[in-house]
Amino acid sequence: MGAAKTGAAKTGAARTAGRRGRAVPWLVLGLWVAALALVGPFAGKLGTVQQNRAVDYLPDSADSTRVARIQDELPGGQATDLVLAYHRDGGLTAADRATAAGQVAEIGRTYRLTAAPTAVPSRDGSTLMYPVSSTQPGQDDDRRDAFVDGVRDIADGGAGLSVEVGGPGALNADMGKVFGTIDGTLLYTTLGVVTVLLVLIYRSPFLWLVPLAVAGVAAGLAMAAAYGLHEAFGITVTGQSGGVMTVLVLGAGTDYALLLISRHREELRRHERPYDAMRAALRGCGPAILASSGTVAAGLLCLLAADLNSSSGMGPVGMVGVLAALVAMTTLLPALLVLLGRRVFWPLVPAFGSEPRARRSLFAAMGESATRRPVAVLAGGAVLLGALALGALGLPGTLRQEDSFTEKPESITAARTLARAYPGRGSQPVTVMAPTARTGAVLAEARATDGVARATAGRSGGGWTEISVYATAAPETAEETRTIEALRDGLDDSYGAYVGGPSAQQLDMAESQARDRDVVVPLVLAAVFVILVGLLCSLVAPLMLLAAVVAVWGAALGIGGLVFGPVLGFAGTDPGLGLLSFVFLVALGVDYGIFLMHRMREESLAGAEPRPAALTALRTTGGVIASAGTVLAATFAVLGTLPLVGMVQLGFVIAVGVLLDTFLVRTYLVTTASVLLQRRVWWPGRLSRAPEPERPRRQPEPV
Repeated sequence: MGAAKTGAAKTGAARTAGRRGRAVPWLVLGLWVAALALVGPFAGKLGTVQQNRAVDYLPDSADSTRVARIQDELPGGQATDLVLAYHRDGGLTAADRATAAGQVAEIGRTYRLTAAPTAVPSRDGSTLMYPVSSTQPGQDDDRRDAFVDGVRDIADGGAGLSVEVGGPGALNADMGKVFGTIDGTLLYTTLGVVTVLLVLIYRSPFLWLVPLAVAGVAAGLAMAAAYGLHEAFGITVTGQSGGVMTVLVLGAGTDYALLLISRHREELRRHERPYDAMRAALRGCGPAILASSGTVAAGLLCLLAADLNSSSGMGPVGMVGVLAALVAMTTLLPALLVLLGRRVFWPLVPAFGSEPRARRSLFAAMGESATRRPVAVLAGGAVLLGALALGALGLPGTLRQEDSFTEKPESITAARTLARAYPGRGSQPVTVMAPTARTGAVLAEARATDGVARATAGRSGGGWTEISVYATAAPETAEETRTIEALRDGLDDSYGAYVGGPSAQQLDMAESQARDRDVVVPLVLAAVFVILVGLLCSLVAPLMLLAAVVAVWGAALGIGGLVFGPVLGFAGTDPGLGLLSFVFLVALGVDYGIFLMHRMREESLAGAEPRPAALTALRTTGGVIASAGTVLAATFAVLGTLPLVGMVQLGFVIAVGVLLDTFLVRTYLVTTASVLLQRRVWWPGRLSRAPEPERPRRQPEPV
């Protein structure tokens, strides 16, 4: 009777578990469908709230930001400033000058200008410059773009006469058009790259579709969440942060999927039901995935301490991308895999009770070769990374706005034409906002400043007067920077004036980024260290992993220094490259260390000695880490397809760093360092102490 009851109880438990195994995945899938129906309409609105003006990137405390805010409040609102450049090699003709005058007059009749444009001829007679300014577009980006396009339609050359429309307004319009195409370009290009890699990794006609579809769902959720952050908290969303978020979702999400699917395939050989196999897989790799996403999210949140609105906004925007990938890959992906069962792995179906095909593991061979002479391998790797890092000394100087495009738009070619034709004169004004009661004194001080060609008062309103100051030097040169600094020194607090304009904005941005590096870098290291200590229950292992990723960052920047100028021909380095590449490489690079060290800790807890534990961890996770690293590097490399030098540089450094981390640091350096440290790698946790020898059993005394 007792046996019968026990058998019945087991049968009932099995039926209950079976029903749960069928119901839970369908419930999760239903919840996701409902969630997407709610948030889906908001995903498409993210592009409508992006802010891509240079002043939108700056902190509110910057002088140039204050100037822009005051300009917005002046009569007519923000002015759109353009510069028309009429040029003919060999000199302008009388007909050319008449054509230019007629077209500028038509522009004045078509649009409401702040003043009648006045021609400024070059000394060699080859160029006429017409400054054009209008408040008609206001702060509306679409109206600004329409104004710039309209002026370009009217200003038409021909027969050897070239006409180019430049200036700050044209540059903002060209930048807006580039950023407007980023989201779609990045999304579809990244999806294409990930598709190809997943097909090659899984060698299955079906399996690759599952993580790719889930990654797409996560991307939609992240876009909706980022839009919600902007609406609820006023978080700054830029084209750069939106693009990076897309890459993060697809790259990091695919990484988590690779780890989970690999572990699920392993557990399907041990468990008959896919539901049980998935539960075991989540228990096994769930902590590593959670810690991995936690380090990335924590590192990105440290950007909130940045002064730049663009950097501080990228923190929460990137964080919601990573969290969306985490939630989707640990709920929706498992549900789909359980519902699809073993057949989704066809033709390499993992049968219950079977053993994986015995074959020589490449990573096991690499690990064994590295651990034969660990000191030599570790020293050689450290010397190599250090030598590569020296290349950072060759990074080109600060990137100027006119060099920030890989394909030069008209606003940039116009700036270069004007720089050649007017070598001793600035073509874009430095804007000074002065209290109206002190306009005369501010004008006198500005005109007396070294490097100033002329200064004129413009609009007034709300107690402020706009003064346009033209430097004798070309925009964004060292000489113009000295003039801006001299203006700020001369117009001290006693005048109550602020100095801004496009060049001043670039100067304020560089200063803010230097300050942000000093604040954010220590915060990122501290946040990641705390998470690693909590996961690995050690102080030594986290320090080792952090030292490794910092070395990778330095080496990746060094490779950039060897490539950017000499090979790619970039004339400068984006000022934000150092900080953003550090945050992403440290946060993302630690991921692979987490995957490796967490598995090594599992083996150590099971009683394995340090060397076998390290080799087993490398053998079981090496393929997954290699696949994940390749996918992540490829997704960031997609940034190289964009026509913005700063995005190309960021994508290059992160992609190179991820590959170095995946195939050199994780495989050789971390493994050999762990073997050399032995149990000390887990200090001061209990794994750092040698196991106590078993006491001999007491033999019974003879009777």
